Amino acid sequence: MQREDHPQRSRRNRDSRISQANMSGSSFLVVGLGNIGVEYADTRHNMGFMILDAWAQASNVVFESKRYGDLAVLSIKGKNFYLLKPSTYMNLSGKAVRYWLSKLPITEEQLMVVCDDINLPFGTLRMRKSGSDGGHNGLKNIQELIETQNFARLRAGVGHDFTEGEQIDFVLGTLTPEQKEMMPQICEKAIQGIKDWAFIGIDRAMNFVNTKSREKE
Repeated sequence: MQREDHPQRSRRNRDSRISQANMSGSSFLVVGLGNIGVEYADTRHNMGFMILDAWAQASNVVFESKRYGDLAVLSIKGKNFYLLKPSTYMNLSGKAVRYWLSKLPITEEQLMVVCDDINLPFGTLRMRKSGSDGGHNGLKNIQELIETQNFARLRAGVGHDFTEGEQIDFVLGTLTPEQKEMMPQICEKAIQGIKDWAFIGIDRAMNFVNTKSREKE
């Protein structure tokens, strides 16, 4: 059985890489949140997976099964992007993020988490430098295990079309045909926003990403 890294040891390992990461600024960890398994494919809660899948496909790279998740690596103009889809299921996403932060020469400042958001209309993207979990269990677990809120996150709106008590069924439901038609455009904008974050900084990236929804009536 593999032994999970101790939190304090993981933090020491990561701290030992901080100098290298800050000097290079060339590596970034992009984590798309979702649930593994065919039964969760194309569900609203898997927006993070879908965006990373689109990026990998467009870049002709494939995900490989690694510890705590599937990982794809691509290089753009001297910068390395590690795309991670945790295999821990949504509510334990922090295990994967904590492990890969300790393994790679990457600090929290070079971490971007991509997830769904029921508080945003479908098609709306919101990038933030940091913040609360907003009731998202994946973000909550990440913040608990890496012990900080100071990492970038990109939220993809899935809407709020459910009545009280039906939130779980809604986020685990599949996209509508109209929403599936919108996904290529949403993914393209999200991917460009993440690239901008790495190359020109999060402030300018937010100016590009944080626009109103274009959901069809």
